[in-house]
Amino acid sequence: MATPQFVLDLRKKIGHDLLWMMGVTGLVRDGQGRILLGRRSDTGEWALVYGINEPGEQPADTVVREIKEETGVDAVVTDLVSVTSDPNPMTYANGDIVQYMDHSFLCEVAPGGNAESFVGDDESLSVGWFAMDDLPEPLAASTVERLALFRTFIENKERGDAHALFRYDGTQH
Repeated sequence: MATPQFVLDLRKKIGHDLLWMMGVTGLVRDGQGRILLGRRSDTGEWALVYGINEPGEQPADTVVREIKEETGVDAVVTDLVSVTSDPNPMTYANGDIVQYMDHSFLCEVAPGGNAESFVGDDESLSVGWFAMDDLPEPLAASTVERLALFRTFIENKERGDAHALFRYDGTQH
């Protein structure tokens, strides 16, 4: 998991100080309704595909790129599910402090694209498709939280309400 060059360049200037990062998460569904997960090499936990935006990159392009790089699957974005940020900054082992704003996207396999998952980089130990009611363990805490948002969004969309979820004044909208 190489740190992007733009982050390394910023760290030369700001040291370990708080860095605000734009992130993306993708929940990819296949034609059978299964979801794509990867087992992270850093924690051993199963997780949705996520990553950070490169400067100037559109969030939807970022999530499609991350899905392809990490799993080999060709995806298209169908919906913006949520925009959230963790109120608590994260401190990495090297002392770097980061806070993320995440854009979560519902995706599907691109028409005519590759749906066969494989480990595409060093961020994953394995990848695969799983039924929503039969997910592997252990799941990353961030994935558990985001899956709840995805489930809420999907249920709302099935009832005709497909607005993206967000928090305002301490409550989810």
